[in-house]
Parts: sequence; C-alpha cells; structure tokens
Amino acid sequence: MRSSPTPTGTASNDAAAFIALNIAVLTVSDSRGEAEDVSGKRLVEALTAAGHHCAEKAIVRDDPYQIRAAVSRWIAADDVDAVLTTGGTGITGRDGTPEAVEPLLDKVIDGFGELFRMLSYEEIGTSSLQSRALAGVANATFVFVLPGSSGACRLAWDKLVSHQLDNRTRPCNLVMLIPRLNES
Repeated sequence: MRSSPTPTGTASNDAAAFIALNIAVLTVSDSRGEAEDVSGKRLVEALTAAGHHCAEKAIVRDDPYQIRAAVSRWIAADDVDAVLTTGGTGITGRDGTPEAVEPLLDKVIDGFGELFRMLSYEEIGTSSLQSRALAGVANATFVFVLPGSSGACRLAWDKLVSHQLDNRTRPCNLVMLIPRLNES
C-alpha cells in the first residue's frame, strides 16, 4: 500500500472504501512451534477477517538478532505496511522483544503502550504492569510489539490495532498518515 492505497471492499455512501494493508506477523518464542502458536494464528485470523492481507508469518526464538532480522526485513520491504509481533514483552531474562525492536523505530507511538496497559488493567488488574507492549513507525511501516498471550493479542487487536489500521476510523487513523510518513 505504501505509495498508492487501493480501496477494497464496499462502504456506505457516506463512508470511505476500506483499504486493505499488507501485515506481517512475527511470533517470538523459545518454546512454541507452528502447531502451538495460538497467538500468531489468532492475529493472522483477525487481520484477514478484517480484510487485510497476511504478507508473511514467522516464528523466531527470543533472540534480539533473530527478532531484528525478521522485523528489519519487513520494515525494508515495499510491500509490508505493518508488522505485528507477539511474545517476549515480559520482564524475565529471556524477554527482549522491546529492546530488539525499539532501536529500529524512527518514532515510538507512546500512546499505544499506555492505552494497551489501561485496557489490560480492566481485564487482568495489576498484572498489566508487567507488559512492555509498544508501537512505533519505521520506514513508513507501523510496528506493534504485543505480549505473547492470545488474550493480550485479542485485546490489542480488537480494542486498538484494528481501529487504527482501518482508514474509516474517525476522527483519525494511522492509515491516513502512510503517505506522509517519509516526509522530510
């Protein structure tokens, strides 16, 4: 979508047509393979149900270099508009997704992590303080770093990400900013 958005689907007369994005999904886990990857599958199902395209799905170990390699490749790709990562956002010694991804970002979207933790608090209480979910933009690609639980992925997608990656969300959304992200 980067250079020229192509509307797909239908909308009512007073609404813009939906713009489908190409979204890559990365699961970060030392213990899950494709068969056990509930969160990654959940994100792919949710984004395709919304009308977006899954550009690619991958699983890497919780290793900063593997995480950066996958995310960097998608950030550099002209045909990927957004990246969703799941896993590695906790506070244990092996949780390093935020540290791996944040240096790649041109800008951090601070409000995402703040809103995610607020919404998460409503569901799981004070345990939400352990989440280091974050979002940002790099090379005109939106990157969302989500916790590994399927419940957290559902919450992030349903309450935040799906709305901001929908060009029909008003008063504003992230999709409408894509043409301007690489402005000088």
